[in-house]
Amino acid sequence: MAVWRAACASANDWDRAASRQIARETKDANKRIQQLERELARKETALAAAAALMILRKKAEAIWGPEGGVED
Repeated sequence: MAVWRAACASANDWDRAASRQIARETKDANKRIQQLERELARKETALAAAAALMILRKKAEAIWGPEGGVED
């Protein structure tokens, strides 16, 4: 009977340890996801700014000509 009781107690301890491990891994994964989402948002903003500058440069060249200012 004592062996059976010890086996049951150790099984319950394993269950709690596994739950803690899963909770920790979930928390770490959520933290990593948030970090990646922030990085993605920052890169999307930078890409949008670069695209806007390219469009403005093309429009300026269409209006005033190339950057050199002297046309052939």
